[in-house]
Amino acid sequence: MNHYTKRDILKMVEEEDVGFIRLQFTDIFGMMKNVAITTSQLKKALDNQIMFDGSSIEGFARIEDSDMYLYPDLDTFAIFPWRPQQGKVARLICDVYKPDGTVFESDPRYILKKVLSEAKAMGYDFNVGPECEFFLFHTDEDGRPTTLSHESATYFDLGPLDLGENARRDMVLTLEDMGFVIEASHHEVAPAQHEIDFQYGEALKTADNIMTFKLVVKTIAKRHGLHATFMPKPKYGVSGSGMHINMSLARDGINAFSDGEDERGLSREAYYFIGGIMRHMKAISFITNPIVNSYKRLVPGYEAPVYIAWSAKNRTPLLRIPAARGLGARVELRSPDPSANPYLALAVCLAAGLDGIRNEIAPPKSIDCNIFEMTDEQRKSAQIEALPASLREAAAEFAKDEYIQAVLGEDLSRKYIQAKEKEYAQYRTQVTDWEIGRYLHRM
Repeated sequence: MNHYTKRDILKMVEEEDVGFIRLQFTDIFGMMKNVAITTSQLKKALDNQIMFDGSSIEGFARIEDSDMYLYPDLDTFAIFPWRPQQGKVARLICDVYKPDGTVFESDPRYILKKVLSEAKAMGYDFNVGPECEFFLFHTDEDGRPTTLSHESATYFDLGPLDLGENARRDMVLTLEDMGFVIEASHHEVAPAQHEIDFQYGEALKTADNIMTFKLVVKTIAKRHGLHATFMPKPKYGVSGSGMHINMSLARDGINAFSDGEDERGLSREAYYFIGGIMRHMKAISFITNPIVNSYKRLVPGYEAPVYIAWSAKNRTPLLRIPAARGLGARVELRSPDPSANPYLALAVCLAAGLDGIRNEIAPPKSIDCNIFEMTDEQRKSAQIEALPASLREAAAEFAKDEYIQAVLGEDLSRKYIQAKEKEYAQYRTQVTDWEIGRYLHRM
């Protein structure tokens, strides 16, 4: 990671002919926001003096205490490669503070920092590697997104079947220009679906990178006349997009999940981490799968997990233990999707895992067969529970889990529940094309 000073930033802005700086932050629902300033205001920004109206950001503040300040994280400075070479555009990712100089407790980036500090106090660093999937669709004559695509490529296909290959290559090159280390990119299972994987790393930087990744993918797609969407299930009858999260803890730079004497290569801490995730998984789903559409991906038949189980031998459970040992030992959570706020998603996953370690929560027996081929009676006998089947069910589970609520804090938890209950109520009252086609001519 780069470590910049104010002087470094000012020097780079001058030498690189930067004309605008975007001060970016993320709202509670995972949407990137920004204030754009010119270089004449940069010193003011670096002194944490740029203010914005928090009451205009959904879920942030009340109208009577709406003034908030952006504190740039200097190490996040980056220049956008796709902007003009004269008058370039750069960005700084910011933390949100209140006028009295105290941190805004519901800032998602702060919430992740808070849990990372708890892990640090226990002697751990949290490392994460996401697998981000997305679709590339055509736009209509007005530039609005559709769910149309000419291609019919499948997993690992290449051009000319993979019609998004050129766009994906430009995304990778742009990400590398911004300092990403890209490990792999490929076509995914569904037509028009893609995946780009970037380097495993420290959790806060990874969450920042996920937000930057989404911006780059959408921007480069638009330059190719396409629309990139991270909607979990944009089309019926094909696989949806996930954001698998690979996780491990390190102690003094050594992977704390690794144990060479264990048959799976896992330490006791790794098993307890799994136990904590499983205990809180239903509530975690409210954060890692945060929209109505998320639960249309989590159904049998499309590779996404449905049941709360773990295994080192097959890919159907919620938690998978990849084959890598030693430094590569990790736990892969397969249910999250890319609509999630990455700061909150990583925060609740880490907090649940730490709860497992603190309280030595042993996971149940691993399920080393295809869970979808088991009968209901077999799953019941093995005490395998299902993930929430809807946003409403997930909200109810979150409301029951005081530990996970405490990670977000009372204010954010309340706002989040209210917003998602309203979203579900609006969804429930819609009349869909499916209903019209199914019933209108028959009733």
